[in-house]
Amino acid sequence: MTGTLAEHDDVYRQQGFGASSGIGQRPALLIVDFVESFADPTMFGGGNIPEAIAATARLLAFARSRHWPVAMTRIVFADDGADANIFTRKVPGLLALTETNPHGAIVPELTPIAGELVLRKRLPSAFAGTDLTAWLAGRGVDTVIVTGATTSGCVRASVVDAMGNGFITVVARDCVGDRALAPHEANLFDMQQKYADLMTSDEIVATVSARFAQAKE
Repeated sequence: MTGTLAEHDDVYRQQGFGASSGIGQRPALLIVDFVESFADPTMFGGGNIPEAIAATARLLAFARSRHWPVAMTRIVFADDGADANIFTRKVPGLLALTETNPHGAIVPELTPIAGELVLRKRLPSAFAGTDLTAWLAGRGVDTVIVTGATTSGCVRASVVDAMGNGFITVVARDCVGDRALAPHEANLFDMQQKYADLMTSDEIVATVSARFAQAKE
């Protein structure tokens, strides 16, 4: 495949990709793997991840003001590596992210509060092997707004599974980050074509706020 992503947009549009799914009536915020090791460029971080964490902190404040369900994920493996899997065969360093390792802790800017779900996962998707689907369904959620790291890895896997589990899915594009910008941009493009809407955090806030204002009239 040659050419820029923008040059391929016409091909996708002609084939019927990229329609908008919008935002439903009951959003939830999903924050994927914004932990210390992914904020550290000497470990799993780099690229635009610091900026994405800062933008997510602002969106999280809005979500809390609206009383949205909020779920966050951490990658957590057993101290003795007994639960190692194919994911850790590909990325052995993930086995260091145990329950008590500070590198696996959620970054301070996004510290969860009471009532927010913190999921431990051992696979890329926030839905794989976790109770996330049931937790969201139990709260009447119809839309999952996804933030986190990395765009090309755990974010993408979570977006595909969110859509596959029947949720309208929105990627907050300034709230997702990757250690390299080329895979970040390529995966944003692909997710928008097939699985999710892409919106900035400001656009999400404006859309939801406008709907709330109309409902009060």
